[in-house]
Amino acid sequence: MKLLEGYLYNGENTLVGTNRNGFGDENMCGIIGYIGNNKASEIIIDGLKRLEYRGYDSVGIAVMRADGEGIETRKEKGIVSEVASNLEFHTLDGKTGIGHTRWATHGVPCKENSHPHSDCTGKIVLAHNGVIENYIQLKDELTKKGHRFASETDTEVVAHLIEQFRADGLAPLLAFIRAIAMLKGSYAIVAIVENKDAIYVARKNSPLVVGVGNGETLCASDVPAMLKHTNNFIFLEDGDIGVLTTEGCKLYDVYANEIHRNPVTLNWDIEMAEKGGAAHFMLKEIRDQKHFLYESFLADTERAAELLSKFKKIHIIACGTSYHAGCLMKLLLHKHKGVSAEAFIASEYPFIAKPDEETLIIAISQSGETADTLQAVRYARQYNATLLSLTNTFQCSLARISNEVVYLNAGPEVSVAATKTFMSQLAVIYKILFSNGNDHDHEILNQIPEIVGNMLQQEEQMQAIAETIKNKGSIFFIGRGLSYPIAMEGALKLKEISYIHAEAYPGGELKHGPLSLIENSVPVIVLAPNDETVHKMLGTVKEVKARGAYVIAITNSEEIASNADVTIKLPDAGGINPLAYPFALITPLQFIAYYTSVLRGINPDRPRNLAKSVTVE
Repeated sequence: MKLLEGYLYNGENTLVGTNRNGFGDENMCGIIGYIGNNKASEIIIDGLKRLEYRGYDSVGIAVMRADGEGIETRKEKGIVSEVASNLEFHTLDGKTGIGHTRWATHGVPCKENSHPHSDCTGKIVLAHNGVIENYIQLKDELTKKGHRFASETDTEVVAHLIEQFRADGLAPLLAFIRAIAMLKGSYAIVAIVENKDAIYVARKNSPLVVGVGNGETLCASDVPAMLKHTNNFIFLEDGDIGVLTTEGCKLYDVYANEIHRNPVTLNWDIEMAEKGGAAHFMLKEIRDQKHFLYESFLADTERAAELLSKFKKIHIIACGTSYHAGCLMKLLLHKHKGVSAEAFIASEYPFIAKPDEETLIIAISQSGETADTLQAVRYARQYNATLLSLTNTFQCSLARISNEVVYLNAGPEVSVAATKTFMSQLAVIYKILFSNGNDHDHEILNQIPEIVGNMLQQEEQMQAIAETIKNKGSIFFIGRGLSYPIAMEGALKLKEISYIHAEAYPGGELKHGPLSLIENSVPVIVLAPNDETVHKMLGTVKEVKARGAYVIAITNSEEIASNADVTIKLPDAGGINPLAYPFALITPLQFIAYYTSVLRGINPDRPRNLAKSVTVE
């Protein structure tokens, strides 16, 4: 095999295929770079802490020495605060540097596999999110040329590629471009080169944003890591390659042609990404939901509503929490709009769905970078389906490929477990469906913020309930109608941050199997608003009580309350539109999950094995 003109060829000049079996260092990770007139290490440490929700298996930093002679790298397994303290990141004095916090899916978390990685000489250092699919072929060729590898990761091959092209006489920028041209797969890459006052960046199918400040330029996986320094951002697109200096950012394509991207000013401020006196980001984000509801109701949904009205075949695609929002949207479309729709788990969609040019795809993703959702959407677009996306992230990958996009306006969400973005998803869905309707529809929207505010005031009771369930091995959530997707979301919240087994079922399904699991003192959280389902739910409550269940009811029905062990009171049924109940039901479930996690000694902002943006398949 030979390296030729930026591509990998076999001896017959045929492009070699890719390999997916490597140790990729995945898009979940957080990366940051800084160049300016301030101490880079302090800014990078702060940025890594704000990116830790993307991964916290290992941490690393590389800083150009103040005299430009050499790059010092420090890295280790562990969370940002511990590693930064133990390795004394703050003692690095240079003004140019990069950092990385890793979430591992392949390759064990250890110092050797931690980023940043360097070439043989230590003069080229970089960090990467993504998967280099053809790294095995590249590594074999580079090894034959004498390169020595220190890790199992695919990332390290990029540093050696740059080294090879530098050895061939190319300047750093051209060597970087040539190296990027060799790569197959996904990547967000930040690199520094000894004696060069610059940071080199590249993006493909992995988020990377440039922040342009006054005499300083930054880059990071997400905006919150840079908000202390600037509100002006350049959202890199797939194929962009850039050079960051103190004067700003120059961008190129893979052929070294200069390209231009206009900066965007965001109205986010750093306080939106701070805890605001709360013990954890998750708690702050739950408490902030009423405020951000107003912001979400300001979202421009007019074109989305018009688009929705033109289609009879609707596929809703999402994952996790967003999927639960999609399930609720499906029910609202069926029951209250007379529109047939289906909700699909994104990872399953390509195997079971048949979209066509008459299909409207509604993709829901808080980050807009979820790999399974993007893959499902690209599958649908092959059949000329129309795409409407709901996302919280400006200029994300999902937004860029959509025919129409509605932004949630929820501000940055730091905690891994989604709370306010779920609430904002519901708000945007309701506005799309009900803002152009009659007075009855407008009544629904007008009621929602105060309903949420009412439930937020019951936080102390949720803490007491968490105390009663914190040591339970299994908890069941039940609901019917519009309450069932909320039960699903409540179960997900509890299990992902407290590590307690939790399952959600429609109330009528318990007798078809799960009832066998109900025994003495097993908690059953019952979502039972006083709507058309309440009488059926009363029967279910009596069923589980007869078998010894400990019933926690979220209800405004006196009959349900009289049969429960604990009652969380919903607003009076006479003053609430039944369609607004999902907003009242979700807040207590979020609080219960949060306090259960805390009482079990778990950090709810950093649940094990999970990351905020799941950007690998």
